Amino acid sequence: MKIISKNVTSPKKLSFISIYFLGINGVIGSGAFLLPQVIYKDMDLSSVLVLLCAAITVSMVALCYADLSSRFTGSGAAWLYSYNAFGRFWGYELGIFTWFLGCCTLSAEVVALLTTLKSFLPIFSNHWVYYASVFGLILLFSIINFFGRTIVKLVDNLSSAAKMITIIIFIAVGAFCIHLTNFSPVIPHAAMTGAMPLAKHFGAAFSVVFYMFTGFSFIPIAAKQMNNPEKNIPRVLIAVMISVTILYSLMMIVAIGILGTNMVKYSTPIANAFYSGVGRWGYILVIAGMLISIFGVAFTASFNTPSLIASLASEHAMLPKWVGKKNTHDAPWVAIILTAIVSLLLVTQSYLFLVSCIVLASFVQYVPSILAVIKFKHTEEFPNHGFKLPGKYIIPALALLISCYMVTNFTIKTIAVGVVVAVLAAVTYFFIKEDEEHEARHHAKLEKLKQK
Repeated sequence: MKIISKNVTSPKKLSFISIYFLGINGVIGSGAFLLPQVIYKDMDLSSVLVLLCAAITVSMVALCYADLSSRFTGSGAAWLYSYNAFGRFWGYELGIFTWFLGCCTLSAEVVALLTTLKSFLPIFSNHWVYYASVFGLILLFSIINFFGRTIVKLVDNLSSAAKMITIIIFIAVGAFCIHLTNFSPVIPHAAMTGAMPLAKHFGAAFSVVFYMFTGFSFIPIAAKQMNNPEKNIPRVLIAVMISVTILYSLMMIVAIGILGTNMVKYSTPIANAFYSGVGRWGYILVIAGMLISIFGVAFTASFNTPSLIASLASEHAMLPKWVGKKNTHDAPWVAIILTAIVSLLLVTQSYLFLVSCIVLASFVQYVPSILAVIKFKHTEEFPNHGFKLPGKYIIPALALLISCYMVTNFTIKTIAVGVVVAVLAAVTYFFIKEDEEHEARHHAKLEKLKQK
């Protein structure tokens, strides 16, 4: 059975520019402010080159998504594409992994928020205060979500504005504080010790940078809320990837130009770079922008993630109906509780481990989506509308090859988490399927009795 998505009329659709800014906000998260020092530690000035390599790689995957989004107008992105290409089970698995990705994102942003606070408020270095704060934030978001999405749009817009203003001011003003001597050496120290150490450091930096671009995959999830999605989403995906690559590259160049090798000393490198460049006001500006931005991304993730799993239950019948139950405020309360439980477990982990889990969950989405492009091009199912991937199989093949390279950079712990999620999802699926078949047989018997 195939799902063929249809347009659903809506009183108000998102325009191209609205989708574009939602995409920018979805891609640029805490990583832009916290991870430059991690990348620099592995690759020195060549971290800018690593960033560009990752941008090209993720852009090829994004082009595959652009091709797929031009074939479907329905919401769902990766799981919808896999459902149509490979059947119900794979669509279900991808749906669960997309939800897990949302839980990881929520947890990572909450941890990032506390990491930022720890950098200038020592009290958050206390374990009791730290864990009380991260647990408290997850619970606070959940409680707010029980009352619907009244303030979600306001918080999202505020965080988007704070993020973009902070980044633009940092780049524009910080450019005048660059010391050219900080741009040496160009060749990373790892290259001096042999090919294997260089490959190891490149892989570590590449995985971190890869994470900084992964948010693009959320853009097609709410396709039904968008105006002309089969044409606008492909264009937005391309525009967002180009814009984010430019912003990330400029931020990295300015930060390195100001701090040089001192980058590795700070957990908040962008804020400390601005402090070194313009003084305390610069530090306060970046920290304030970071806090508002990270809080907004975490809050938005806390709302969107339960909505995803609820839709799998209520709209697509892939989960028991009770998972999609809503309260009087139209909030999916069961899904909110499930999301909070998983996020509370994940929030006990380190920021970098959560980053690796996000990259893994993204990888699990990318591979089936890329394979779906190859299949649809071969079978000519679901024709394109508005955008068609050029070169036939060349871009999907390259995207698949480089995506599979990511596996070599995952730790055993990260892979184990992915396997556990996949197995639990599969077991749950077969229980659900068995219950559905039992219910169908019971219903058939009742119908026969009625006929008699």
